[in-house]
Amino acid sequence: MMKNPIPTLPPDIEALRDYHWRREATRRIETVAEAEAFIEGVGFANAMTDARTAGASLYVAVCGRRDAYMPRNVQKDAEASQTWLLKDELLRRGKVYYAKLAAARTLFIRRSLIPYFHALNGVARKDESHLLSPEANRILRVLRREWELATRDLRDAAKIENRATFTRALDELQRCMKVVPLDVVYQPRFTYIWTTGEARFPSELKTEVSPDEALSAIAHAFLQTAGITLCGELARATGLTRPNAGRANQALVKQHLATQLARGVYRWHEIEEAR
Repeated sequence: MMKNPIPTLPPDIEALRDYHWRREATRRIETVAEAEAFIEGVGFANAMTDARTAGASLYVAVCGRRDAYMPRNVQKDAEASQTWLLKDELLRRGKVYYAKLAAARTLFIRRSLIPYFHALNGVARKDESHLLSPEANRILRVLRREWELATRDLRDAAKIENRATFTRALDELQRCMKVVPLDVVYQPRFTYIWTTGEARFPSELKTEVSPDEALSAIAHAFLQTAGITLCGELARATGLTRPNAGRANQALVKQHLATQLARGVYRWHEIEEAR
């Protein structure tokens, strides 16, 4: 039995992505200001993923080429090191959101899109006690009392002895946008400094939008720079479930912002000519 061929994108769509996702040498990212402008332009982007992962990527944009692949030994790779340092500076400056979301995907998100991701991932404060794990609730209580703490100090203050249990709880809090890294330090040892999402992005996390509005806004941000979304691509790029990604794309069709070309394939209604 022949396997279904891997779908390919038209040249004009690849060129559009090259421009917006900075997959070309003339637009490669070198400074933190350029990185912030990139995230603002695409809406959200992966941090350290390469060409094998759906969606825009800071690492790919630092490489400035479509076929950027992360080497096995990232410690000796100059482009991976540059991306890592830019990531550190981005989270320190706090002009964009940075944390792990669904499927342990680490995303940068522009501030205007934070309410929409929160509408789909967030947990209301009144529901924390029964929706979050006991360990996650302990971490959250400590951070709301202490404001910010380094990783080891936070684990000690939350009285969670097992490191793996602590890491799972911290990831759980990042997924529901309760906790974010505030800074990273390397001396005397490497550690992140953590704070609550509500302290870092208070107005954005207080803004209420409906799930349908959130799905539409996230799909809009992706398709506007991607040009076309292939079957399952929006879900892979965002961590949305397949049904929610489908609802999001259908919402754009109803708003006359996109055209459905085939099952799971949508095209932005006005594809600009790639520069």
